[in-house]
Amino acid sequence: MISLQWLQDESTSAFPAVETSLDEPEGLLAAGGDLSIERLVRAYKEGIFPWYSDAEPILWWAPDPRFVLRPQELKISRSLGKNVRNNNFEIRMDTAFEEVISICASQPRKNQPGTWITNEMKQAYINMHYAGHAHCVECWDGNELVGGLYGIHTGQVFCGESMFSKQSNASKIALVHLCQFLNLNGFKLIDSQVYTEHLERLGAKMISRAEYINILQQSHQVVMPDNWSDLFNRYIKQL
Repeated sequence: MISLQWLQDESTSAFPAVETSLDEPEGLLAAGGDLSIERLVRAYKEGIFPWYSDAEPILWWAPDPRFVLRPQELKISRSLGKNVRNNNFEIRMDTAFEEVISICASQPRKNQPGTWITNEMKQAYINMHYAGHAHCVECWDGNELVGGLYGIHTGQVFCGESMFSKQSNASKIALVHLCQFLNLNGFKLIDSQVYTEHLERLGAKMISRAEYINILQQSHQVVMPDNWSDLFNRYIKQL
């Protein structure tokens, strides 16, 4: 019987190979370690992400299959397309990352009694944002942040972490703009990590972990500029 591998405390300690994960398709790979920028960057580059609750140690996952959305394959319904064209929201990138992740952490989720975005996790991703690895797209109604999403980018893959809506379709509109922006910049995938019916309706689908890792490795050959917000502002102005 294969036992769960525990990571050493040092941020430089290596992850086990993703093929050694337990309980597939969930893909539990390892436990322990920390949420330092160095470790998180290495994890996402290898197709691994943390997901755990306050009562648990840090748990690391590499599911097989993987639930992904190709930006050019986003399914935009007639009603959603109309909402996007109506341009009722101001769309921004990276102007309120801490607020976006805080709202995501506080949102009630169906069939989930609590949140996986622990205080430790929230601070780790805020640190990743200020280091240039994590980004958010925001929907604003005047001075109110009414929807958004955030995630990690590694090469030409964007790993979506969470999203929220305070007004109808706000998070979907943020996703539409993210997909269009990523498609313009040659991104291959948005990694949704695990299945949700909501994202399936928008065009996400399962691919094997091996295919995902192959795309991920190829995507690292292209380096994105550090300042995403400038690129995104140019995209918005061209609409």
